[in-house]
Parts: sequence; C-alpha cells; structure tokens
Amino acid sequence: MMDELSLRLVPDALWEIAEPLIPRFTPRPQGGGSTPVDDRAVFTAVVFVLTSGCAWRHLPPSFGVTVPTAHRRFVAWARAGVFEKLHHAVLDRLGGAGELDWSAAILDAASVRAKKGGSLTGPSPVDRGKKGSTIHVLSDANGIPLVVDVSGANAHDSTLLQSMVDAIPAVKSRRGPRRRKPGKLRADKGYDYDKYRCWLREQGIVLRIARRGIERNDRLGRYRWKIERTIAWLTGYRRLTIRYERSGEHFTAFLSLAAALTCFKKIPT
Repeated sequence: MMDELSLRLVPDALWEIAEPLIPRFTPRPQGGGSTPVDDRAVFTAVVFVLTSGCAWRHLPPSFGVTVPTAHRRFVAWARAGVFEKLHHAVLDRLGGAGELDWSAAILDAASVRAKKGGSLTGPSPVDRGKKGSTIHVLSDANGIPLVVDVSGANAHDSTLLQSMVDAIPAVKSRRGPRRRKPGKLRADKGYDYDKYRCWLREQGIVLRIARRGIERNDRLGRYRWKIERTIAWLTGYRRLTIRYERSGEHFTAFLSLAAALTCFKKIPT
C-alpha cells in the first residue's frame, strides 16, 4: 500500500498516464533472479529526487527502492525517452480538454549553474564564466510548457529558436485534427535576427519579437510574465535549481519530467 507522500507525488491519475509508457520488464531466458521492483515505486522515487533535489544516495528507504535500482531505471527510462513521451501524453490530455491556447507561443530561457560540468554546459556569461546550462522553454499563450530543452550556458538563446518551434508536438484538439503550430510567436530582443524572422514567416507564424534599438522590451510585459512564471514553476523542482548531473541527457530527462508534472497540474479535474 502506498503511503500519503507517495500518493501525493504520483497520484493515480498521473500513474494512469505514465504506466503504459514505461518499458516492460523482460525476464532472463534462464529464469531465476530476484523479483523486479514495482515500476510505480521507482517512478515515485524519481519524482521525489526531482522535487526534493536530494542526491540519489540520500533517497529514503521508505519508497521500497534501493539507490542502485532507482538510478539504473532512471537512466534506462531517460534513454528510452519515457519522460519526453510522458510530457507529450499529458499535453494530449490538456489539448483534448481544450486547455491549450494556440493563439500564441512564448519563448524564453534561463541559466542554471552546473556544479560538476559535463555535457551541455559552458562558461556562463551571467555567472562570471562558471560552468552552467541554459534551460529553454516554449509555452502556449497561457504559459503551459509545450517544449523544453537544454544547452550550454555560452550558447546564444536564439540558436535554439528553430529547433524549439520544430519540436512542438502534434497535440490533440477538442475538435478537429491535431495541432502543432501557434498563431504567433512572442519573444524578447535576444531572438531578433532577420534569418529567424524570415523562417517564421515561411512557417506561417506571425512574429511578435521586439526589435533591437527600436522597440522597448516592456511592451512585451503583458505576455512575458507568463513564460517567466513557467520557468519559475520548472525551477521550483529543486533538482533543476542547480545542475549536478554530468550527463546532459539526464538533466534534460529531469527537465522533461518537470514539464510533464507542471502540465499535469493544469488538467481539469
């Protein structure tokens, strides 16, 4: 029986979405071996690490999962893209309920320090050249994260604009076909480059990007706070506040899980 903390971390409705996405256990051909640990217990332990920010070695034994098992399953699930699939599945639930606003998308980024370096890191221009990563987020008009990604802190925010827009998943709609293209794209002056403006026009997306040296950023204030709030939601998961994973793949997996949990909270009950 699951305790109160486990049910709060992974309610039944969330597990109903996540369970079909988790790779099935394959027993050894020769038989034998120990009984596999329950997938829900491992998933709950991973959510706890993301939420609390604790090191894997400090995972409480109350979850019924050993540290090596929890970390090994997390690595396997990250490689299988489980957390990205979960994010997309939750977006489908929101889209089917008519909770996504496709009138516009908002794009922004935020830097986090990478204590141990590793892949997808670089010298941060906003942290005295210390190793860091940049979290990139593209949301709908209400700030619900549609796409998340990670780059080195020394990579310019604008370099991921095309890949972020291309990565918007085809999401269910309440009526009609799946949708993946917003009506507009809102972003600050950091994304003001002619090549991106031309590319967005070719995609049929209306631009709402402030021009450097001409328009003031505060004109976007009516919308910018939504994406800033979204980034605050994501970095509220303490494992994302400071990056300790040397593997960029693992940090990206945690970010995708955080996006999925953030979206799940928006599903109407």
